[in-house]
Amino acid sequence: MERDSTVRRIRAQQNQNQQNQEHSRDEANAMNGFRSRKHKPEVSAQLLSETSAVVLMLGFVCVLWVLVLISVQQLVISRSTGQFNSVRARKHLERITSVGPRTVGSPENEVVTVQYLLDQVEQIRAESRTGPHSITVDVQRPTGSFSIDFLGGFTSVYARVTNIAVRLEPKTGAQHFMLANCHFDSVANSPGASDDAVSCSVMLEVLHSMANLSTPLKHGVIFLFNGAEENILQASHGFITQHPWAQQVRAFVNLEAAGVGGKEVVFQTGPENPWLVQAYVRAAVHPFASVVGQEVFQSGVIPSDTDFRIYRDFGNIPGIDLAFIENGYIYHTKYDTPERIHIDSIQRAGDNILSVLKHLVMSDELADSSEYRHGNMVFFDLLGLTVVAYPARVGTIINLMAAVATVIYLGRKCLMTSSVGRRYTHDLVCAVCVVLLGWFVALLSVLIVALLVTLTGRSMFWYTHFYAAVCLYGSVAAGKMLLIHTLAKNLYYGSASRVYLSDLFFDVSLLLWCCALLFLTQRGLCSAYVPMMMVVFPLASKLMLRKHFRARGASLQYSVLYLVGLTVPYVHIMFLIWVVFEIFTPILGRSGTEIPPDVVLASIVTLATVILSSYFMHFIYLSRSTKRMLAGLGSVFTLMFVLVCCGLFFPYSGDPSSPRPKRVFVQHTTRRFHALDGSLQSSDSGLWINSLDYTGMQHVTPHIPEINDSIRTHCQDQLPYCGFPWFLPVKFLVKKNWYLPAPEVSPEAPLEFRLVSRQETEQGSVKMTFEVKGPTHMSLYLLPDTGVSLSGWSFGDGTPQFDLSGEYFIFYSHGLHAPAWSFWFEIQSPTASEASPDEGSISLAVSAHYFSGPDRRSDPLESFLKRFPDWTFPSSWISTYHMYRY
Repeated sequence: MERDSTVRRIRAQQNQNQQNQEHSRDEANAMNGFRSRKHKPEVSAQLLSETSAVVLMLGFVCVLWVLVLISVQQLVISRSTGQFNSVRARKHLERITSVGPRTVGSPENEVVTVQYLLDQVEQIRAESRTGPHSITVDVQRPTGSFSIDFLGGFTSVYARVTNIAVRLEPKTGAQHFMLANCHFDSVANSPGASDDAVSCSVMLEVLHSMANLSTPLKHGVIFLFNGAEENILQASHGFITQHPWAQQVRAFVNLEAAGVGGKEVVFQTGPENPWLVQAYVRAAVHPFASVVGQEVFQSGVIPSDTDFRIYRDFGNIPGIDLAFIENGYIYHTKYDTPERIHIDSIQRAGDNILSVLKHLVMSDELADSSEYRHGNMVFFDLLGLTVVAYPARVGTIINLMAAVATVIYLGRKCLMTSSVGRRYTHDLVCAVCVVLLGWFVALLSVLIVALLVTLTGRSMFWYTHFYAAVCLYGSVAAGKMLLIHTLAKNLYYGSASRVYLSDLFFDVSLLLWCCALLFLTQRGLCSAYVPMMMVVFPLASKLMLRKHFRARGASLQYSVLYLVGLTVPYVHIMFLIWVVFEIFTPILGRSGTEIPPDVVLASIVTLATVILSSYFMHFIYLSRSTKRMLAGLGSVFTLMFVLVCCGLFFPYSGDPSSPRPKRVFVQHTTRRFHALDGSLQSSDSGLWINSLDYTGMQHVTPHIPEINDSIRTHCQDQLPYCGFPWFLPVKFLVKKNWYLPAPEVSPEAPLEFRLVSRQETEQGSVKMTFEVKGPTHMSLYLLPDTGVSLSGWSFGDGTPQFDLSGEYFIFYSHGLHAPAWSFWFEIQSPTASEASPDEGSISLAVSAHYFSGPDRRSDPLESFLKRFPDWTFPSSWISTYHMYRY
């Protein structure tokens, strides 16, 4: 018996050793298959047909894209709490916007809207008088100034702008407050329904709901309805730096818009204070948030800013910034009307704000937020169904664990015995080079196509036809990468096993995503969770399918299971791609005349193609052929390029159901240039036209032939701000301008400007004091001569701040009953031997902008505007420009 047992043990051990040897040989053969032609018949049986590969990849992408589109259109996914009344909020929205545009200083903004808001608050106070809460209202009219580095840097000055602060607290009082902020003013020529009347309507109803709660709140809420946000964040600055209630604010929620309707997204939080994100995750009924959006927005890539910045930088308090982002094509236009905002958008925003505020004012963190301040949060939602959030330090650990798993997975292959490991390492490096070459060739080809489209005058063809850009630029990017891999497969790899190559390029994708993961983690970016997902899910699915793949090759079952393993990271990646296109495509229609938008959009499409194709390379090498793929992509590109060059896709649309207007600024202006002695040196009048996108006026000229290159203006560098009445410091973005002669403007309230005093200081500088009387909006430009500098002024912290061109831009606005604008500055002139008293030391210009009242229109301007086609949105007003030498 003993002998038989011994024999059985020996035989079992021999069988095990034989199996191990066969397993090692299998691995070595798989590796050596790189140079072996003997596997060709076997490999061919394990490959996918080209049709199957195309159907699987296209079907996978299309299904996930449809899921993303369904999720973003499903505004209210879970059942509403029933505490927020969207019907009543919509009535507020309609009443606020019924007065039309609400620019700062206009009666519509300062009187009508203010009175309506006060009446509604008074009704809420009367209704809740017997409850456990008290409501206090304060109308603030602050005056102040500050410098900001937005739009290249400028200084903002305001006088008697309006804030309506409503303080809700238990009748026993409160020491700690949340701040909820919206703004009720709008840009000129827009009713501003989404930006930001809908947010104020939501806040009124949230106030109504919270005031009528039967259980007293633990802390208080200050609802701030601010009336000067569009003037570059002025009213919020006035509140947070001057209002006595501001000292009790511990955190804030800001409601904004960068589009019209849809879902409101949490696009930035903090700084630090992870408890705010945790509160949103726990309380939000319909979550929609992404730390990727936060880091992109705070990078400055998006040319926009919100009151979040003011509360963060000047109030040193943390907060949550929410904004509507969909349909940015009509943001800040006449089409931003209440009927374009679905009632479900109002309902979801109200449910979320109400739930989050209730959670925060009942929390312990609000009372001592400094204790919970440190640290950041990784947060993102999954198709709006739920939000995933965890501390950044935990994210770092997860990221490093994913990187270690990748290193182990790849390291085992690199450290295999004999020459197999060395050959694999060599192949991996070569494959990385092939992938990088494919990316480079794809990007270069796409940029060449974008430049050709631009040179043929078809720029922005995608503005109304987005998927045309995807077909044109996406086919080029995908086709070039596929061509590089096809050439590598046929010419360089030649006799290699396709199964081996498919595994090799899967490993390359894994390695590159791991590098991205380590890079973002090292930079401390919470967005590193994206490459982490692109490492963990594919690696896990590949390991689980390893035996199946070895046994049956690229079977249909394996292919489907492989794609299922990619579903979670890919659906999230495609959601982020949707967000990027939803935000940036409309922005390119108002980003100025100097940035070629096709180059930008083509680059984004290429990046999206590269990201999505990363793990599809595995399929490319499992496909028996790629000829039909290349032919199909080439045909799509050729067809789209011909159609684009023929002008089939017109950039703009005046369709009322889905407008895509071209944005134009038109000012009827009079310019006056004064000599050093104050006498009038020259003057002219005209219609000054600014195109806000790259196409200039090429599509408008056939409708208005007078707008042509003969009246094109050029910057006169010796004049302050080129000698034209810039409303904001954007001359570096908008350089295509036209000046059509027109009759002189004669405002009923003309600008009054005078030098009050001029005196020399003990330091040898010259201090000049001025006084200005004019409309609600004015811009001051200072251009010192060479060798002359500004040593001080009355704005901000007293330190002059210049813009990108070295000039000084001061933006001014005022509300009702504001006194004359008085200011001073000191200039440090050259030494007496260098000074030229006959020429002066500084050029000063002031422009007046008439956005409201009878002065905002003129007959020549009205006649001119009627000639614009219906697919344009000409935002117009009257202005004057006065230049002086001192």
